[in-house]
Amino acid sequence: MQKEINIQVSPEQAADSVLLKSVVSKSARLPTDEIRHVEILKRSIDARQRKVRINLRVRIYVHEDFEEEEIKLPDYPDVSKAREVLIVGAGPAGLFAALKLIEKGFKPIVLERGKDVRARRRDLAAINRNHEVNPDSNYCFGEGGAGTYSDGKLYTRSKKRGDVNRILRLLIAHGANKNIAINAHPHIGTNKLPRLIQSIRETILRHGGEIQFNTRVTDLLLKESRITGVVTQNGDKLESDRVILATGHSARDIFELLHRKGIAIEAKPFALGVRVEHSQELIDSIQYHCEIRGPHLPPAPYSVVKQVGNRGVYSFCMCPGGVIAPCATAPGEVVTNGWSPSKRDLPTSNSGIVVSIALEDLENYKQHGPLMGLEFQKEIEQRAWRLAGETQRVPAQRLVDFTKGKVSASIPKTSYQPGTTSVEMGKFLPNFVNRSLQEGFRLFGKSMKGYLTNEAVVHAPESRTSSPIRIPRDRDSLEHVQVQGLYPCGEGAGYAGGIISAAIDGEKCAEQASLSLK
Repeated sequence: MQKEINIQVSPEQAADSVLLKSVVSKSARLPTDEIRHVEILKRSIDARQRKVRINLRVRIYVHEDFEEEEIKLPDYPDVSKAREVLIVGAGPAGLFAALKLIEKGFKPIVLERGKDVRARRRDLAAINRNHEVNPDSNYCFGEGGAGTYSDGKLYTRSKKRGDVNRILRLLIAHGANKNIAINAHPHIGTNKLPRLIQSIRETILRHGGEIQFNTRVTDLLLKESRITGVVTQNGDKLESDRVILATGHSARDIFELLHRKGIAIEAKPFALGVRVEHSQELIDSIQYHCEIRGPHLPPAPYSVVKQVGNRGVYSFCMCPGGVIAPCATAPGEVVTNGWSPSKRDLPTSNSGIVVSIALEDLENYKQHGPLMGLEFQKEIEQRAWRLAGETQRVPAQRLVDFTKGKVSASIPKTSYQPGTTSVEMGKFLPNFVNRSLQEGFRLFGKSMKGYLTNEAVVHAPESRTSSPIRIPRDRDSLEHVQVQGLYPCGEGAGYAGGIISAAIDGEKCAEQASLSLK
């Protein structure tokens, strides 16, 4: 017999199978010797009270042996000679679109402007050490997309968009730890994700799909109102009447291309701000209400939202035990992001703290039409680059100094490898963004005692939170509203906000493309 129950236990009980079995026995009113196994189905941390508790949903095996389920890949067919569909971009949207096309019996040809996941590392090292930005291979571009080397968070609020569990199971089948299907806020880690991405690539190739690296799409081939293929930077033409466009939120050249060709795009709201770094020990003490975290709790995250006037100020992509990374995609700009290794065991934590940007805030950029948000982002990133010294060093301020508009006399060493330059953020951040952030941090300090400290360092800008562009598509067919056979997809098209939601959208676009081919 199997039985499922919800229980709340201490971290020690959650970590010890014998103690956990004892708690389950009492909660389910079952003798301990009748329980052969306790399987944890879902796990979350409740740190709202003085004593931290662990919420568990468990399945109890009563007089029944437990057999661990082997999570396997679908029975993919060989599609090497099947009809071809082009996919532009090898991030989660593009890769999962490819897997879905194979499942449906079509051959995906994935075109990725950057390098494979291993080769990318040399270009990331060049940014960190030499301040050299390769516009085709960086933290945002290359196999696996922006998520590969920026943490691998799998949490999503977009559960209504599709089957989150299916995506998690596919990741597990490709080598991810099974805990990602259990933890409330699953995370793979930047050190583990590259191997997983490589495994997905191998699946695509093994079943007859193609992936072409160092292949940047520079033009779309159109006949009347139908897509017929793409052109690459070498002048090569690849023909297909189905193209899934999954280029990510930083592929500005693609947005500019669409606009130049008269293919409809729309400006959309987004968020922009800074990235702040604290010691992980401090965040642990604030969140867990203790001096020492202890061995049975993970490094603490935080999530905070405040309203400043009529504008939201909130944490974004919080990275416990992580580092701040340089995420520029072109020379002459600086951009920050964060990531954590799988164990989240580094001494610092960081989080984006961002301000919501409405279209009404972009009046001075209206001459750029739908590209106005993109130009707004670009201007801030370029100003920050100039003020910080025209390298990959970023403007920085101690946190209390930031709230007072005061230049910091010194900046302590932070996890951001290219380095920092002491700059008053108001010199390049728009006034309304700067003021909102200052007040937001003051409010954060009231609700998280100890958070507002001059030991914390603000880095800027955090400007690539989401796409400033939406590429409009039909609600049912998912095709572009003007161009038949073109499927705007994922985060870059404005329909996703992270690895899981992008993967779901990739599957949906592939599903619709395959239906239209039958």
